[in-house]
Amino acid sequence: MRVVIVGAGSVGRSIGQELLQNGHSVLLIDKDANESRVAKLAEASWLSGDACEISTLQEAEVHTSDVVVCATGDDKANLVVSLLAKTEFGVPRTVARVNNPKNEWMFDESWGVDVAVSTPRLMTALVEEAVSVGDLVRIFDFQQGSAAMAEITLPADNPNVGRRVGDIDFPVDTLLVGIIRDGRPIGPTADDALEAHDELLLLTTAEAEPQLEAMMRPGSAPRRRSS
Repeated sequence: MRVVIVGAGSVGRSIGQELLQNGHSVLLIDKDANESRVAKLAEASWLSGDACEISTLQEAEVHTSDVVVCATGDDKANLVVSLLAKTEFGVPRTVARVNNPKNEWMFDESWGVDVAVSTPRLMTALVEEAVSVGDLVRIFDFQQGSAAMAEITLPADNPNVGRRVGDIDFPVDTLLVGIIRDGRPIGPTADDALEAHDELLLLTTAEAEPQLEAMMRPGSAPRRRSS
């Protein structure tokens, strides 16, 4: 996969390092792509320039990329590059960093953003995840389709403990995509049984969240899949 990362600060370089380790092709675009900065991630390709200018994106051959990651510390720049990547170059997927939570509402499909990553929201989610059992924590939103990734830790006295995944009637538009148990990820099948304190990772919608949270609280009545 070819990934173009705009912004080569600590965030952009960290993302690039992880992608390179996973075998992907990475190009970093930065106004200050000097020798010192390039040396910090020499395995990647680099381009010095302003990514808000179409000429720079053309030189980067953004149209051949699979993903554009906008990781600068400037929300305006991240929005502009996301929009250009989508509308002018037809990039399949854009991921944009949100620096100021007040600007989060703008990071949606109208600005070409497929996934908005808000550091304050992630930090809040991590704090809530650490102290809350039975409470739904939204990790991040997929702007296209209004879906979200959410996490919930299953209370020990929840009636779904011990039940097969295939027997649980999750709300409409909700999909259990992963279980973290004893620190290890599990790809759930219909025959897997839930255990107390499993961390459930779910794709869901804002409309389904109240129903999902209600069924995962302590002492809630089990929802049975209709035959």
